[in-house]
Amino acid sequence: MQTFLTQVNEQQNTAVSLGFFDGLHKGHRKVLSLAASQAANGLTPVCLTFRESPKTVLGARDYRYLMTREDKLRALEGLGIAHTVLADFRDIMHLPARTFFENVLVEQLRAKKLYCGFNYRFGKNAGGDTALLALLCEEYGIELTVVPPEKTEDGRVICSTRIKELIREGNVREANEMLCSRFGFSSVITHGKQLGRELGTPTINQSLLNDLVVPRFGVYASEVTLESGERFCGVTNVGVKPTVGGETPLWETWMPDYHGGEIYGQKADVRLLDFIRPERKFGNLKALRDEILGNAAQAWDIYQSLGDLTKQKI
Repeated sequence: MQTFLTQVNEQQNTAVSLGFFDGLHKGHRKVLSLAASQAANGLTPVCLTFRESPKTVLGARDYRYLMTREDKLRALEGLGIAHTVLADFRDIMHLPARTFFENVLVEQLRAKKLYCGFNYRFGKNAGGDTALLALLCEEYGIELTVVPPEKTEDGRVICSTRIKELIREGNVREANEMLCSRFGFSSVITHGKQLGRELGTPTINQSLLNDLVVPRFGVYASEVTLESGERFCGVTNVGVKPTVGGETPLWETWMPDYHGGEIYGQKADVRLLDFIRPERKFGNLKALRDEILGNAAQAWDIYQSLGDLTKQKI
């Protein structure tokens, strides 16, 4: 079999977390933190995941992610994962479950402990489940920990599908609680129509990333981090700006307390905190400006109420 897992030193024994981990929500973090804890026992913490969702490889249309790959890799490192193996699902999707276990986990990764979620599947046609994995681990003397689902206070299972539903509904506050992070992304600031400048509310404009889940169109309180490292409260409009005849969906963010120079071409990291109102068309620009100023006051209250966001891992 071709060797494609090249990121891990062949002499290292490992503790491997298994899964795609879309969004790194609370359940995912439990699996990953258990693997990371084994560094204290002399094992190298590894995450075996994929460059893209297996669902897209298998033909799922318009699959949307909860976080960019860049954010995911940074978060995994912050959780204590020493090596993240981004495998191409096409390279292993046809391997029988036992072959995958023996060739990838045992021979290539030298796994001594494995960690996965309760619904983990592996091997050709997802033929392997946690019961089979337990039998194989027993045969090879590998310790397996299957992590039960994390649940909300009202007993609902936390999963990526539910979190995406919440974001599409505009309920980013609840989604963020499940994610243990803030939904958003970092991208280059682009030029817009500069109408915000005329209104006294100059904005930074960012194109929606094609592969991220699209939030409900509307106005959100947000946190903005500029390339300089400075952080600001933001008022972010996600949508097409119907009052001024927009057509292409954008993230457009006003930072009321930013008074610096031009930052076009730089990157800004914008994280949505809470939904303020749906996007709607106003009768005139004065009404729009008055609404934006009111939204800014709401956004500041939300920003303040959520505490010190610099301590929140993403």
